[in-house]
Amino acid sequence: MSGLTGSVGAMDELKGKVALVAGASRAAGRAIAVELGRRGATVYATGRTTRTQRSEMNRPETIEETAALVTEAGGRGVAVQVDHLDAGQVKALVARMEQEEGRLDVLVNDVWGGDVYLTFGKKLWEQDLEGGLRMLRLGVDTHAITSHYALPLLIRNPGGLVIEMTDGTTESNRKYRAEAGFFYDLVKVSVQRMALAQSEELASYGCTALALTPGWLRSEAMLEAFEVTEETWRDATEKQPHFVISESPTFVGRAAAALATDPEVSRWNGQSVSSGHLAKVYDFTDTDGSRPDAWRYIEEVESKGKPADATGYR
Repeated sequence: MSGLTGSVGAMDELKGKVALVAGASRAAGRAIAVELGRRGATVYATGRTTRTQRSEMNRPETIEETAALVTEAGGRGVAVQVDHLDAGQVKALVARMEQEEGRLDVLVNDVWGGDVYLTFGKKLWEQDLEGGLRMLRLGVDTHAITSHYALPLLIRNPGGLVIEMTDGTTESNRKYRAEAGFFYDLVKVSVQRMALAQSEELASYGCTALALTPGWLRSEAMLEAFEVTEETWRDATEKQPHFVISESPTFVGRAAAALATDPEVSRWNGQSVSSGHLAKVYDFTDTDGSRPDAWRYIEEVESKGKPADATGYR
């Protein structure tokens, strides 16, 4: 595996394999779908936002765009509009995949969409209860529903992989995220526990489940918030110096691709891993050739009140 181009392995390592990226409209989900496609996989890219309909996130990115990018990268992208809170829609999705492909090799549970309900700096009793419970449904129920229907197809073949996308490592999430609040904290810790639970249940079938987190992700929404682009993102450090440790969505996409093409991926079963850590193990880089290790930086620099300086961390 070479880090010279930032890629992981051969371009056809996943040819003949089928992936479902649930929540692939944008950000990490989109990048993961594209990088799996770059390895030759058929990728079902699901989400609620299409060319004709937007989710409550009200973002312009669509699943059709993601599927096209997967195909352009060398795989086969299939866009399917699915509300992963609707059990009937998820059941129909898996039935379609079974009929069309007869297999599922990689399941990426990346459904989220709860950002619109975040209320920073408020105690549990100060937060909007309806919004908080909606956040739990979007970030937890969707993952459980999707795995419930998808895992029977995944376990038909040994080597299946489940990636539960979360925010933060097991170590970092031992600390309560007071700024983001009760519901956000509960969602992200719950997803890690779901990965552990699935790892126990899948092990006897020769399949693996783990939790994967990016660092400070330069998602489309984040770039807009800082009024920068992917090309000019460093300008945002004038407003937030610690943005110097941020990473592109492609970085975590390459992390997922590295896991999906690793014949010994079971070594990660039940674990919580980050894009920064996996970059060192699998020897891949971000699009700029660096390896940002955001969670170590947050612990050793930002949380200790030190001046922003990514030297030694990317």
